[in-house]
Formats: sequence, C-alpha cells, structure tokens
Amino acid sequence: MSVFSYEALDSEGETQKGAIEADSPRQARSQLREKGWIPLLLKEIEEKRATKTLGHRRRIRWRSKASTAELALITRQLATLVQAGLPLEECLKAVSEQCEKPHINSLMLSVRSRVLEGYPFADSLSEYSDMFDDLFCAMVAAGEKSGHLDLILNRLADHMEQRHHMKGKILQALLYPMILSIVSVIVIGVLLSSVVPKVVAQFEHSGTNLPFSTQLLMDISAFIQAQGLYVILVFVLLLGLFKYLLRRKGIQIVWHRMILRLPLMGKIIKISNTVRFARTLSILSGSQIPLVEGMGIVAKVSSNTYVEQQVLAAAEQLRQGRSLLFSLSKSRLFSPMMLHMIASGERSGELNIMLERASDNQDREFSLLMTLVISIFEPVLIIIMSGIVLFIVIAILQPILALNNMVNL
Repeated sequence: MSVFSYEALDSEGETQKGAIEADSPRQARSQLREKGWIPLLLKEIEEKRATKTLGHRRRIRWRSKASTAELALITRQLATLVQAGLPLEECLKAVSEQCEKPHINSLMLSVRSRVLEGYPFADSLSEYSDMFDDLFCAMVAAGEKSGHLDLILNRLADHMEQRHHMKGKILQALLYPMILSIVSVIVIGVLLSSVVPKVVAQFEHSGTNLPFSTQLLMDISAFIQAQGLYVILVFVLLLGLFKYLLRRKGIQIVWHRMILRLPLMGKIIKISNTVRFARTLSILSGSQIPLVEGMGIVAKVSSNTYVEQQVLAAAEQLRQGRSLLFSLSKSRLFSPMMLHMIASGERSGELNIMLERASDNQDREFSLLMTLVISIFEPVLIIIMSGIVLFIVIAILQPILALNNMVNL
C-alpha cells in the first residue's frame, strides 16, 4: 500500500487536508468520496531517504518530530486499542486518524504499511529513529516476544509522561529567572547606551571635577557605545567556536564532567541523569530485557556524555560478571541510598521495583533541590540588578547635588 496526501472539500465546503492509505490514487479518491468529500488534490508521499555510508541501510528521515507529550498520547492510544484486542494494523490506522499533524499521520500510516508487509512492529518503528528511539523500539520488541505488548506500551506511555512532567517542572522553575535576567540586561543596556550619556553630558560642560562613580559610569557608557557591537560579535563567535569544539567527543566528555562538579547546578544535572537512569532501567528490567543490553540503551538516553561513558563502562563490568552494585559504585555518580536500593533489588530479584522506588526518591530530591536553587537565585539576581541600578542613580545624583551645593554657596 501507498500513502497519499490529499486536499478535499467536505460536505460543509471546508477544505480538509491529511493523508490516506490506498493501493492506488483511484482507490484513494474513492475513499474520500465515500466520506462525502470532493478530492481537489492527491499526491503520493515520497519517503525521503538518505544513505549515511556505503553498506548502511537507508533510513527514512522526516522533517518534523513529535514532542514527548504527543508521543506519549500516541503510545497510550495504541496501548488502549491493543488491550481491547484489535489487530495491530487496525490500531495503527485508528491512531493515525486521531493525529492532527499531517506528518505524524503520514508516519503512522507508513509504519502500518510496513507491518502489513510482514515486518515486526519494532523493526517498523526503528525505521523512524528520529521519533522512536532505541528505548522505545527495544521495549516494543520485548512486548512482541512476550505477548504483552499492551502492558509494555502502557509502561512506555507512563515513562514519557513522567519525562514530560519533569521537563515542564524544570522549565517552569527556570522561566521567571530567565525572563528577569533578560529584562534586566536590556534595561541596563538601554540606560548605559542611551539615557546615561544624555544626562551626564550636561556635567561635562560645567568644568567641575566629576566624582569617581560618575566618571566610571561615563567611561562604561562610552565603551558600550563605541565597542558594544564588537563585544556582542566576539561573544557570538566565541559561543559558535565553543559549540563547534563540543562536537568532539573528548572535549565534550571533559566539559560535561566539569559541569557535574559545579556547586548546586552540577548536583541538579547529576540527579536528573540518575533519575532518568533508574526509571529507564526499571522499565527495561521489568520488560525482561537483559540487563547488559538495557544498560547500553540507558546510556544512549543520558543527556550528559560523561554519564553515558560511565554507564557504558558499568555495562562492560556487568558483561565481565560483576554485580550491578559493584559496576555502578565505580562511577561515583549515584547516591549511597540508590546503591543500597539497587543492592537490595539484586538480592531479592525485584530489581525493577527497587529501581522505580529509587527513581521516585531521587525525583523528590530533585524537586527540593530545584526549589532551593530558585529560592536562592531569584533574590540574589534581584540584589545584583538593584545594586547596578543604584550605582547608576548615585553616579547621576552626585554631580547634581554637588552643583546644587555650589549654587547655594
């Protein structure tokens, strides 16, 4: 079957756009007419393929990716339909019809086409790695093998919803300080480049000796006027060079390791990565995926390259017959409480349960730490910005008061 993008008029005369699956353009038009729609435009979707290197399998690349919330919704819908006992191809078709975005609709129909061709569901998803990562595909493969695909999809949906919730929590915590910082920098920049020069210029013609604070303010203002654009340009170039250097694996590992050593911020990043590690490994372990294979998948979902390197090193220790506790303790990334819970899970045979509890504990610690950092950062930022504004006001008022005293004398 092929996938066709269409544009048609519905019974109310409104234009409808989307994608439909059919064996031929004629059949696609017939399906649209059965809905009471008038086809205006019909075009077969060409799958964009790119070959990375010779001998590598070609993979379809889509222009857009689904957000975590959208992917969680799709997964939850699939789990519900599979649990109801519907055939997988019908489930995929029903989910595609619920997708509002055309590119996701087309993607789900393409996955269904591969399933109808006889490919396993996990292999069909792996063709679209921009949307379905290794974790998703590995768990779906485990669900197909065990015959519990609905349970696996529900676990995946829970995992993605929790990840989306954590992202939202971080964004919500950082939103106000970011806005406050940007507004403060803009206000101070406008004051120093436009307002201060006009006010202070009045004192230059008076011939009086200006106070140190006023002279310093004038020098800063003159520097910003003369060199401000060059400073911004140099900053942008240095930022671009820094990002270019971070593409090198070695430099990226060193930088990410330095970030983990920062006070407070380093601890926040470390906890967020250990939460992701524990929760993801819990899902994989509960899905009967081998622990060594699961560690390799978990390493790929880490946001820190140094953490990824340490998890891969722990996986190698596991492959050599070491325990998970011993392998992870060498990295010094995990808290003693988490390590004790992992050891308890290994001894009792309930590793997935203990990892889930450990991730919940770390998640609570993460929330408390984020609240603490924001509660400290906000007043400190306000004090710094208030101090800068106070300095500007005093620097302007001092010569005014001096002139006033001279007039009174």
